[in-house]
Amino acid sequence: MTDSQSPGAATPSNVKPDTTGFLPGDDTWTQFRNIYSILTGKMSNEGIEKFRVARDTRNQEADCKRCEDQRDYLLQYSPTIRFLSESIQQLGGDLHNHNIYCRRCTDRKGGGFDPEYGILICANEMKDQGHLEDTIAHEMVHAYDHLRFKVNWSDNLRHAACTEIRASSLSGECRWAREFFRRGQWKLTQQHQECVRRRAILSVRARPTCKDEAHATRVVNEVWDSCFRDTRPFDEIYR
Repeated sequence: MTDSQSPGAATPSNVKPDTTGFLPGDDTWTQFRNIYSILTGKMSNEGIEKFRVARDTRNQEADCKRCEDQRDYLLQYSPTIRFLSESIQQLGGDLHNHNIYCRRCTDRKGGGFDPEYGILICANEMKDQGHLEDTIAHEMVHAYDHLRFKVNWSDNLRHAACTEIRASSLSGECRWAREFFRRGQWKLTQQHQECVRRRAILSVRARPTCKDEAHATRVVNEVWDSCFRDTRPFDEIYR
């Protein structure tokens, strides 16, 4: 008899959840028990995060493969992604599948843009192809702004606020249907503007040089009018 089969060894039926309510294990029954605990409110926020990390680790290969397949499809067939890619090329940049990376992320974000390396897509955070399209478009607006307006990413919060306003407004992530069905924002008027403002403030607040939420709000408000009206390289807000 091996150690794993010795009397008293833990099995999926008798393993107990830890103090957070999370139950380790990759089998279907364990996953069902964890999901049940989440739905009934028996798992703490720490336990939910443990569940998500375990799920993301388990599904890493499949998530990245799906992300890469959808990325390649969007680069070929999405009008928005193709237009942004061509606009970036006209400014001397190059963003395609060789520098748009699908990876598992450990922090809860959709992706990011780095002027030196390209775009990171957090494959484990992508809900579907539409979500991926919005995320790539968002980061491509940042890339366009970097080339067109020489954004100072490290020190100038007004620059950061402006590109965040433009990226949230032009990418499609703040369109009415996504706010209504995905995020529970049910207002029928000024919804797009409020979404853009909210997301820009959150992004600016996360930067090291930002003091607090009041500081982030003030910076966003200072650049709001000019940056929200600026739809380049588009003629208008399409998504």
